[in-house]
This record gives sequence, structure tokens and C-alpha cells, in this order.
Amino acid sequence: MSKPILGIIGGGQLGSMLAAAAKKINVKTVIFCDDFDAPGQKFSDEFIYGEYDDQNVIDQFINNVDIITFEFENIPYETLKQINNIKPVVPHPSINKIVQNRLTEKDFINKLNIRTTQYTSVNNIKDIFSNENLIPGLLKTCTLGYDGRGQYKINSIEDLKDKNINFNKRYILEKLIKLKKEISVIITRFKDEKYEIYEPFENIHEDQILKHSKIPADVNEKVLEQSKKWAQMIAEKLNYIGTLCVEFFIDKNDNLYVNEIAPRVHNSGHLTINAYNISQFENHVRAVCDLERIKLNKISNAEMINLIGDQIAIYRKKKYSSNEFFFDYLKKDIKRKRKMGHLTTLIK
Repeated sequence: MSKPILGIIGGGQLGSMLAAAAKKINVKTVIFCDDFDAPGQKFSDEFIYGEYDDQNVIDQFINNVDIITFEFENIPYETLKQINNIKPVVPHPSINKIVQNRLTEKDFINKLNIRTTQYTSVNNIKDIFSNENLIPGLLKTCTLGYDGRGQYKINSIEDLKDKNINFNKRYILEKLIKLKKEISVIITRFKDEKYEIYEPFENIHEDQILKHSKIPADVNEKVLEQSKKWAQMIAEKLNYIGTLCVEFFIDKNDNLYVNEIAPRVHNSGHLTINAYNISQFENHVRAVCDLERIKLNKISNAEMINLIGDQIAIYRKKKYSSNEFFFDYLKKDIKRKRKMGHLTTLIK
């Protein structure tokens, strides 16, 4: 039986790494992206450029693939639903409908009796004044926004005078906790309730952008097991197929909170390319294409640093040791706060 042709929506670094992982196991890929200069085209077998609402381009994409997946979750739900009526989109578009909105995402998690920080919906400034118990807090747009975009830290009601907040958008206000550290769990769910779960990654953010990830995470056994259990519960309830990331907060008392769900491969798991026998990207391709599931085996402890903006220039000139692995995302333009590459170091 021949392997399916995998369509990938999005051609950034995650799309690139998915295409590279697919090529490793002889799965052909077609990337559909609205960025003419998307680096993913250097890794895929075919590249289709066009807007995500262009029907002619969508039809061309559908006709050239067997199964569709994506590298980011903010693709219009109606587009994914339309595509799924003709060719299967994996994971299912209904999952995106939940996680594209931070409020529905938090409600979904809470209904599983999984802890999140306290939160409320915000439609106007009066909603903030009537929920002062959630301050200090983080005000986030309900939709879109990543790497700190669309987010406002509110330390006191007085802060609102200095924030230029557009209340034509809907927001969620989340109470800040006394944060000890952040971790993430990446899980791949195959059909028939079969899983491969990577050990938790410990993450450090700078300017709300992931800067550093490492394994093993410095957490106690209770947190380690609970984080994996909660990630599995979420994947199961969603009937998820593919690789999923659940981001967690840990407070000063070692209480665990789910922060966000990413229905895709995730930046914190880049080190799995070198630290495991099967990367998060290859596992995603295997799951969505219904290929053989291979038991995970950790090769080495590791750490990964993101290279942001013009930091990439220095790393392009460096020489590396045998335990260091430099990844250049080959993006055409260097921009401030843009992820340009990463470096993974294996640690004995």
C-alpha cells in the first residue's frame, strides 16, 4: 500500500520541519502557504502559494493531496471545515474551533476538572472593574495573538489608564499566579487510543517568547505524572490524532495549572529531533498518515535555545561540537522578535 501525500497548511519553521520529517520516512508533502517566501518550500515536494480564502488555490491544494494537516491553529475554521468535507483534515477542524478562542479553550479544560488560573470574559472596561479580584492579571485577546501579541499585563486598575486597549475586541482576563516555572508536555495520539508521550520540557520565556527549553524538567514526581495525565485526558476528550502540546504553569506551592493547548507540533519540542529516536514532527506525520507507531526512546538529555531576530547572524558563523545541532529556518527577512533558528545541545 502506497503512503498518502500529506498536505501541510503553513510554510514557516514548523511546516518546514514537518516536511523534513515526512521526507525521512518517504512521505511526499505539499505545502500551501500565503507567504510567497515561506521557507517551507525548500523542504516540501511541492509548494502552492495563495491566500487561505482563495477558492481556486484551495481546490488546487485539495486535488494534490490525500490528507491535510497544519502548522498553526489560526486558520479560519470555515476553510478547514470546507476542506475536510472533501479530504480529511487531521487533527479535526472542530478542535481548532475550541482552541482558537482562549475563553472556549479555558471552559473546555475546566469541564474536565483540570485546573487553570482564574479567569473571566471581558467585553468592556467595566468588566475589568467588576473583577478586581483577578488583578494583578493578564488581559489577552480571545482570538489570535501569540509570542506576547495582544496581551496586556495589568498590575492595578491604575494601569488601564496607560494601556491603549481596543475594546472592540473580546478579551479574557486571567489572574496571575506566583509563578515558579513553566513546563510543557508534548503527546502524540494515534488511533485506537494509543499514545507516545515525551517527558515534560522545562521552559523559560523572555518578552513572552520562548527562549530556552530543556529535559529533564526540574519538577517533582507528582507534577511530572499529573502533567502527563492531564495532557492525555485532553487529547482523549478531543479525540485527537497527531501531536499536541499542553503548556503548564507551576506556582510556588507546586500546584499545576494548564495555560494553553497547542493543537500541533510545538516550539518547546524542537529538541526531540536530536534527543529522541522519533521527533515530535515524525510522530505527527506517522499519526495523521496512519503509519506505524514506534515506541519512544530518549537518546540524551538536552537543552534548546531559540535564536530571535538578529541573533541568528552570529550563529550562522559559528563552528559546532558533535553534541550541538544548529537549525537555520532560512527565513528571508530578519525581524525583531522573529524566531530565526534554534540550537540544540545534547547533555550527558
